[in-house]
Amino acid sequence: MSVFAPRTDARDTDVRDEPLTTATGVPSHVDRSVRERGRRLGGRRIGSHVFLVILAIYFVIPIWWLTVAATKSTSGLFSSPAFWFADQFAFVDNLVQLVTYQGGIYWRWLANSFLYAFAGGIGATILAILAGYGFAKYRFRGRGAVFTVILGSVMVPLTALVIPTFMLLSQYGIINTPWAVILPSLLSPFGVYLMRVYTQDAVPDEMLEAARIDGAGELRTFFQVALPLLRPAIVTVLLLSVVGTWNNFFLPLAVLTDPDLLPVTVGLNRWTALSNAGAGGEQVWNLITTGAFVSVLPLILSFLFLQRYWQGGLSIGSIK
Repeated sequence: MSVFAPRTDARDTDVRDEPLTTATGVPSHVDRSVRERGRRLGGRRIGSHVFLVILAIYFVIPIWWLTVAATKSTSGLFSSPAFWFADQFAFVDNLVQLVTYQGGIYWRWLANSFLYAFAGGIGATILAILAGYGFAKYRFRGRGAVFTVILGSVMVPLTALVIPTFMLLSQYGIINTPWAVILPSLLSPFGVYLMRVYTQDAVPDEMLEAARIDGAGELRTFFQVALPLLRPAIVTVLLLSVVGTWNNFFLPLAVLTDPDLLPVTVGLNRWTALSNAGAGGEQVWNLITTGAFVSVLPLILSFLFLQRYWQGGLSIGSIK
């Protein structure tokens, strides 16, 4: 036996003992804990993914039903499966009837909705930007009290303000005019709150002070320094304001009586009342479903088009 042979005993040769390290050099107890944690996280991911899939299906089902219903005739709506297409594809015929029914008034309603939504939405966004920036970056007497009132008005349901708004507008003689819908839509308390909260975090005071030291005035500082940083919040407020005005129903119903001034929501409701009249009324359910489908498309396109400004604005803010 060589004198250089290593000394061994039973403890060194027991193959049943677990190795202290894995093949990668990681301690075995650490490797076990990592695997157990990975299994737990994997189970949580599966549960969250299942929940998101169920939630997505819940929101997609009405859109799918509306898409299918827009391709059916009135008889097909009641004789074919609710969530599948009928034998007769009537979408083109329904669009042609929309052009001609009652002189094509549906497209007038759709144009009115565009006018009310974009005039009210853009106006509400501009006012929210100015008010939110002022509350966030300027100190003035009564700022807290005024903002508390604005924040409290978020809790008031819009339907509760329709009757007081109608009485106020009637005193100025603008009932049954486009201004009766546009002017109330310019007020967005939630938009002001959102802009103030976002401005406080996205626009550092040091950046504004540096611009003022360089000789920039307040307007230049706002437009060239603060406004580019607020793009994600601006897009958010714009979308919320446009969608809220587009879907507004109770206010136009109360302040408008001229059929040529109605938005598409109230106009389709009139056709619904006509179809619900029974045997004495004309059945235009196919036009109602097709008109509702067409009225949803601008909102979907708006979200898809403005989504890149969301992502771009967030990335710019993270870099800066």
